[in-house]
Amino acid sequence: MNMMDKLHSGELYLPGDDGIMAAQSACLELQYEYNATRPSELKKRCSLLKQMFAEIGEGCYIEPPLHANWGGHHVHLGKNVYANFNLTLVDDTHIYIGDYTMIAPNVIIATGGHPVLPELREQGYQYNAEIRIGKNCWIGAGAIILPGVTVGDNTVIGAGSVVTHDLPANVVAVGNPCRVMREIGPKDREVYFKGRKIDPSIWK
Repeated sequence: MNMMDKLHSGELYLPGDDGIMAAQSACLELQYEYNATRPSELKKRCSLLKQMFAEIGEGCYIEPPLHANWGGHHVHLGKNVYANFNLTLVDDTHIYIGDYTMIAPNVIIATGGHPVLPELREQGYQYNAEIRIGKNCWIGAGAIILPGVTVGDNTVIGAGSVVTHDLPANVVAVGNPCRVMREIGPKDREVYFKGRKIDPSIWK
């Protein structure tokens, strides 16, 4: 198995491998072009995203600047995914994000890790573990999602949280390390923020 094959295997590999660096560089050229677009160039941004990402559904938008190790090359987006500025994707292996998920500013989604043993880090070894984020999630500003994590559908991750383990569907989770605070329930159909009530006509 060569170094490129090990990107998605979970095995230790050397990211400075010549073949990896050449493939990665081509992806980063597209990312550079995307980040250099003007606000009026929405059609160009849409076209570039389709070239950059492994999969991207209709209605997706990422506010520049985007920072990604592979420019989104290993990222799979459903439809109507929105990410605000300064999204960082350590996409050395696959990241899956479901339909209608919203990502606030300065979020980090990182599939890459390094061994604890210093001798291996000194040699430059890395490993990757894919991340899966469900449909209709909301990831708060500055949250960090670490390698190997799965987040269930509809889950809300609070701002500044560090997600080290899987999170179930339909919960609000916060903190460092991120923990489930409560389930999403009937009260959330009545109140949306600090006692402010949802107008019942919104359900019509």
